[in-house]
Amino acid sequence: MECKKTVLGAGSPIVDLLANIDDAFVSSIGGAKGGMELVDSTAIENLLNKIPVATVKAPGGSAGNTIFGLAKLGVNTSFLGKVGCDSDGDFYRGKLEKLGGSTKSFRLASGIHTGRCLSLITPDSERTMRTDLGAAAQMSAAEVSEADFVDIDHVHIEGYLLFVGDLAETVLKTAKKCGCTVSLDLASFEVVRATKSVLPGLLEKYVDIVFANEDEAAAFCVSSTPAEQAEELGKYCSIAAVKLGKKGSIIKSADGLFKVNANVVEAVDTTAAGDLWATGFLYGWLNGCNLAECGRFGSITAAEVVQVVGSQMPEASWKRIKSGINSDSVKK
Repeated sequence: MECKKTVLGAGSPIVDLLANIDDAFVSSIGGAKGGMELVDSTAIENLLNKIPVATVKAPGGSAGNTIFGLAKLGVNTSFLGKVGCDSDGDFYRGKLEKLGGSTKSFRLASGIHTGRCLSLITPDSERTMRTDLGAAAQMSAAEVSEADFVDIDHVHIEGYLLFVGDLAETVLKTAKKCGCTVSLDLASFEVVRATKSVLPGLLEKYVDIVFANEDEAAAFCVSSTPAEQAEELGKYCSIAAVKLGKKGSIIKSADGLFKVNANVVEAVDTTAAGDLWATGFLYGWLNGCNLAECGRFGSITAAEVVQVVGSQMPEASWKRIKSGINSDSVKK
């Protein structure tokens, strides 16, 4: 399939710093294992000085991972976010440009570092993150322009953007004004808990597709089972997808509930698994595939990324992804 739609990602351009570490180190830094906490640049530097292993650098951020994945599948992409005037900012923009993506909607900040996320990967493949938003946190609602949405068909927004003042609502409002469809990945249970008072209204007013994992769905919903959570989220959006890891996913739409199996593999690192699941799902949805097929595509992309450290996969992985996606695709 060849997708002719153009997708704008909106969120925090973050450079991932990946480190395989033991449980004892994660326990020593405090906070919930498997969660994400916002820290400042000094805290990141202190942690980097303590880590006894080398880190691997990769472009990241929730929306960024999804957009980079779509770009690898040949989708026209762009990104709205702010990076620093530094080597990490150049690294991030250069990686997207190399994949054919547009960098016109990046904003630049001087005197502040590009955002970084230290991702600590334990032997059970769980990742615990400490994120310094850096320049990304300097992005303001006033910098959002309708010009960023010209010729854009779909906008994919990360939940972390809800931490940055009224920026998320401005992006959502402008996207809908410009006729774009919108997807929102809730990104983290911490995000859901912190924004629960405003999140239902934003979903109902602006969002067409919402993505949540088990923890995020549980933080949002009163319901206890994944199917009930998908039903509850589906009250606010046309499509609600609850990602269940090895148990697959449940997708809710006006046509009913769809249970999609996971492609079970031996996981090395769960970093970006949900983001790449969204890549596969959106690729199918933008191509007009039915929701069960979209979910299958998500299972394919997620299964490949958990077999590598970080979000960057080798060409052999992308070859398998494309082969799986292009086999027996079903249209809506």
